Parts: sequence; C-alpha cells; structure tokens
Amino acid sequence: METLSVIVPCYNEEAVIGESYGRLKKVLDGITTLQTEIIFINDGSKDKTAEMLSAIAANDNRVKVLHFSRNFGHQPAVTAGIHYCKSDLAIIIDADLQDPPELIPDLIETQKSEKANVVYCVREKRKGESFFKKISARIFYRSMNYLSEVNFPLDTGDFRLIDKQVMKEFKKFREKGKYIRGIISWIGFKQVPFVYKREARFAGETKYPLRKMLHFAATAMLYFSKKPLKLATGLGFITVMIGIIYAIWIVIGKIVGFTHALSGWSSIIILIIFFGGVQLLTIGVLGQYIGILFDEIKDRPEYIVEKEENI
Repeated sequence: METLSVIVPCYNEEAVIGESYGRLKKVLDGITTLQTEIIFINDGSKDKTAEMLSAIAANDNRVKVLHFSRNFGHQPAVTAGIHYCKSDLAIIIDADLQDPPELIPDLIETQKSEKANVVYCVREKRKGESFFKKISARIFYRSMNYLSEVNFPLDTGDFRLIDKQVMKEFKKFREKGKYIRGIISWIGFKQVPFVYKREARFAGETKYPLRKMLHFAATAMLYFSKKPLKLATGLGFITVMIGIIYAIWIVIGKIVGFTHALSGWSSIIILIIFFGGVQLLTIGVLGQYIGILFDEIKDRPEYIVEKEENI
C-alpha cells in the first residue's frame, strides 16, 4: 500500500495546533487507500506548541514530531519535513488552517487522475488578508516571473502535493536559502494546478509580518534571478551616458557662452546625488549576492533537530 505524509511546520501555534491536528486526523482517517502519517516540525516555538505536539505524539504513533533547537524559519522547517519523509506522497500544509485540510482527498484524486508529480494549489480568493498583503503578493509573483529564468505558477503558496520522485530530487539540493515553491517549479516533471479558496486564520497571528515578507521576497529573487545584476549594469551604463552628455553640454556651453560655472552648482549637486545613489544601489545588489555566496560557503546546516518523537 502506498504511503502519504502530511508535513506541517509550526511556530507559536498553540492557539490552533489542537484544532489543526483534529481536522487533519479526521481527514486522514477517511483515507483508506493510503497509509498516512503527520510530520509536525516545531520551529523553535516559544509558547506551548512543543508540549502540545509531544502530547499528541504520545497518544498517536502516526504523528511524528521534529523539535528544532531554535527558530530557523518556515522554509527550513518544510525542508526538514521533506528530508525526513519516506512516503510515496507528501502534502505540505501550514498549521493555521488557512489551507483547509479537507482538500487533501481532492489533491490525491487530482494527482491520480492527472498522473502528476506535483499538484500545486492556486488561491482563487484570500480571506482575512489585508488589501496591502493581497496587492503585494500579486506584485511579488508577477515580478518573480519577470525576473526569473523559470516560470512560477501565480498566486500559489507552499500548500501542494509532491510525489516520491520530486522529493528524491529535492533532497539533492544543498543550497541554504531555499525558496521551496520555486525549487519545486524548477525541478520540473508534470505539475498541475488545483484552484481553491483560502480561508482566514483559525486563530492566532500571522507569522509573516512585513519584515519577513520582504526578506522572503529578497531570498526568492536573489536565488532565482541574475537580472538584478544586469539591472545594476544597465543603470551604470545609463549614468555613464548621462555623465558624457552632461560633460559635452558643459564644454559646448562654455565655448558658446550659455552656461556659467558659478550658477550651475544646483545641477552639479543633483548629478552628484544621482550618480551616488546609482553607485550605492549597484553596490547593494552586489553585496546581497556576495552575502548569499558567503552563507553558502560557510556550509552551516539549514536547521538543527534537538529532539525527535515517533521517528
């Protein structure tokens, strides 16, 4: 019989973990064609999430729990779940119940009928989210498609089904700053969409404030695109051309007599600020890429597992 693992990253989810487990268990109990398990990853939670997960694992041997030594982030938590998964199929889902567990049988049915390696979930509606988050997410996905060498599905998250072949290839990736949905798209094979309506959080607060959203977007862009470097080169070329044109204008003006050095201080200051800004922008982009190389060369582990339960 084929096996299915549900991978659930958790960080400070004491308000929802009981309900999340209950709904997942009910759904998995109804699936008789697969042997099922749940892999919870406690990403260094500071509330009672760890104790609650340990209690759940003690009463249900189908529940496996990985406890991180500290908070390493959502993407390392999902990565750990995939690394520890030995099933034929895996479904990645967050604990906050915005992605309904009740859709799991439909994902499995879609995967079987389409003979797909990946079924990625496309958000038709996003309940409980601010206008700013919706519009920023829309801009992000479309900007990523423009900048990246790989086309990513629009309006998707990590909620998806992946098969054993995709997991096998994913485990070969050694980069530390993973953008998982991008990597899975990059891997290829047959990938099909599944459209659904995303619910509001059941309880608790979002774990992706603006600061983390910006960091996540920067990681995705820098790991999957070299176009920012090309943009910096283009800006440098434009500023050089502006400088040459301005120098010619100054020289001709001095000869003909329509420019005056003393009265042109404001335009000089503007040009200095403009050129300085472009240089700092270019250096900043280069610095980001160098920082990524520095992190990769150090070759530190993505995560550290402090304790395993039922594994």
